[in-house]
Amino acid sequence: MRRFVMLALGLAFALPGHALTPDFGAAAQLTHQDTEEATSARIATGAWASGVVPERLVEGNVETFAWKIETDATTHALMTRLAAQLQAEGWTTLFACETRACGGFDFRYSLPIVHEPDMHVDLGDFRYLAAEREGAVLSLLVSRARQNAFAQMTLVAPGAIEVTPTPERQTPEDSAPAASAGSSDLAPRLLQQGSVVLDDLVFASGKGQLAPGDYPSLRALADFLQQNAAAEIALVGHTDATGSLQGNIALSRDRAQAVRQALIDLGAPAGRIAAEGVGHLAPLVSNLTPEGRAKNRRVEAMLTSTRIDATP
Repeated sequence: MRRFVMLALGLAFALPGHALTPDFGAAAQLTHQDTEEATSARIATGAWASGVVPERLVEGNVETFAWKIETDATTHALMTRLAAQLQAEGWTTLFACETRACGGFDFRYSLPIVHEPDMHVDLGDFRYLAAEREGAVLSLLVSRARQNAFAQMTLVAPGAIEVTPTPERQTPEDSAPAASAGSSDLAPRLLQQGSVVLDDLVFASGKGQLAPGDYPSLRALADFLQQNAAAEIALVGHTDATGSLQGNIALSRDRAQAVRQALIDLGAPAGRIAAEGVGHLAPLVSNLTPEGRAKNRRVEAMLTSTRIDATP
């Protein structure tokens, strides 16, 4: 079992004149922490509409955190708890929304999200909040996987930010590299993480068709859908940053739809598979190197159902 950190007292954000300590009401593991000084961040302040998410450009020191929370609490319960804490600390809400009211898929992919497995966002169950206080602005996103909840906070503040997380000793399970999505553990990883990269797929350069071949990841995913009658997935296509956004979105959608058809041909139920493309809007790594661009060209399978009747 992984060791979790209780954050009620363990992690404080110290800003001039006040401090914020996220209290999730349960044990949580700090999975990601990043700091950028004297920079800027765009904080969403409205729902997606007509291809646009309203944003506020905020300058200062930017801290980004993500947590995996050991709880059965709903996203509504978690966000209500955190919003009440923010209000008690003197923060004023700028904007808050839930999945559909936010803009669903389009809103989620407009946000800079910490990558899996450190942060997971269920496309059918997430909540967002933006707030401000004394020149500082923050965004908060909460979502769920099957057994755990996840939260991400981005805090932009003038002056220095002091962060003092409680140390956590890693176990071998924590530090082990992720296995290929084409291996036999695809189903457990999909259930645990909420998404997997189908990294054995091959597409011709600039083309939306799958190259002929036998893909273990697709067979494993088709088996998973056949054995779990309540499971629903979204296939999300991604490209590197070469070319126009419009063209890349079209290409990534074509590739996701090609994977959907391949799954249907393997016996997977068409009604439980969606396919979308986001072009180069959600890179895993930098596009500045050939290796990075290759890694960013991918199709991900994301679990969108909120219950599973049985597991393989």
